[in-house]
Amino acid sequence: MKKVPVQEAIGMVLCHDITKIVPGEFKGPAFKKGHIIREEDIPELLKLGKDHIYVWEVKEGILHENEAAQRIARAVGGDRFIFTEPKEGKVNLLVKERGLFKVDREALFEINMLGELMVSTLHTNRVVGPGQYVAGTRIIPLVIEEEKIKKVEEICRDKKVLEVKPLAQPKVGVVNTGNEIFYGRIEDKFTPVLAEKLKAFGLTIDMHLKAPDDVEKIAEAILKLKEAGMELILATGGMSVDPDDLTPGGIKRAGGEVVVYGSPVLPGAMFLYALLDGVPVLGLPGCVMYSKTTIFDLVLPRILAGEVLTRKDIAALGHGGLCLECPVCTYPHCPFGK
Repeated sequence: MKKVPVQEAIGMVLCHDITKIVPGEFKGPAFKKGHIIREEDIPELLKLGKDHIYVWEVKEGILHENEAAQRIARAVGGDRFIFTEPKEGKVNLLVKERGLFKVDREALFEINMLGELMVSTLHTNRVVGPGQYVAGTRIIPLVIEEEKIKKVEEICRDKKVLEVKPLAQPKVGVVNTGNEIFYGRIEDKFTPVLAEKLKAFGLTIDMHLKAPDDVEKIAEAILKLKEAGMELILATGGMSVDPDDLTPGGIKRAGGEVVVYGSPVLPGAMFLYALLDGVPVLGLPGCVMYSKTTIFDLVLPRILAGEVLTRKDIAALGHGGLCLECPVCTYPHCPFGK
């Protein structure tokens, strides 16, 4: 690029957008890349603090900010996102279809360590919808060496740095455990809560059973749900250390392989995650019924996205796993689960 005094720039072509900011009113390009500078533009350019402008000089191996941003966006997003046209050197990535937004954090970190360029994203494991803005990229200077962009492309070559995983629509079975529910001593208030949470994902409760505080009966109910074709099984209640809380034992007796019993999430410490011939079986503690947001809200989208969670996945939830239980819940627009 060539630096030219603005008074001498009449007839020259801007090689980048020039931003105008009016606090509380406007932020955007006052002059766009490609604009041919006219005499009447000079006073406005001076008001914007532009005593000099850059004129584009083509040099081999050097990329303009717009082209660089477009290449970075394509590298990190592949064909999985909608890319906006460059504006003031920035390209945004928008979601095509609803799903679970995933970020390869190690690759993202590696890219941002290159210098002179950036990629900014929402947190990973967030449910997103069509048209949602989830990432943005640009270079810091007006031009950059192409070699640096090639390094970004090399990092991304065999990785999906950013992606949106589709959410499955499994058949859901629920078993309420506990004598108080089985014998009708109290009203079942757990199932309606689950129904509402599932509804947000377009799911319904396809089969609903109840079992007393009996390991064999709980196992029998779980197996009945499995044999009926349920692809996600939710067992409510009976998850504490009380002598009558037998749900974990019932899940094991049914043949469930317990991946983890107990999570570093509050609310949700007594959560259980097991697999029964590949079918996820979740032991949901009472907090899921009375707290607005819990461990269930963190793991359900990931399970629907086809993830087979590990003990390590659950352990990692401890960082950011403390819900502040705010009077007005704004999840997921808050630190919980991040």
